[in-house]
Amino acid sequence: MLLLTAFAINGSLALVAILLHYEALFQLDKILPKVAHIAPRFRVLIGVGAIFMAHVLEIWLFALGYFFTLQFPTMGGLVGNISGHGILLDCAYLSFVTFTTLGYGEIVAQGYLRYLTGVEALTGFILITWSASFLFIEMQKYWTAYKSTKTYRQ
Repeated sequence: MLLLTAFAINGSLALVAILLHYEALFQLDKILPKVAHIAPRFRVLIGVGAIFMAHVLEIWLFALGYFFTLQFPTMGGLVGNISGHGILLDCAYLSFVTFTTLGYGEIVAQGYLRYLTGVEALTGFILITWSASFLFIEMQKYWTAYKSTKTYRQ
């Protein structure tokens, strides 16, 4: 039963993070062409900032998932260098290093909670590469158009 609960929590968090990211990129794709009065290079920076904020929101989503799951001791716990500043901040730290696949290992999940770290790492890897692809396409679109309007001395 605990394993099914862990799968349900993990799957729900991953699904919400993916849908959140999809919506952020979808809205960004609609907004960026509408700000044509801004230089193309600054439009890319707007995209980077918006995507950064989406990732931070997704990381906090997983942090809240850790925090929620920790309310049920049979689901597992955290061990390691716990800060003492509050378990929510420890959950956020674990989430940041897991989502980015940095994985310092100072705080480690145990029990069924450790499955969430695997799901978060995979989800983070997919969403970060999706963001990189999106920004690459935006840069090609705007910078290619910008270069074609300028003449360069050789």
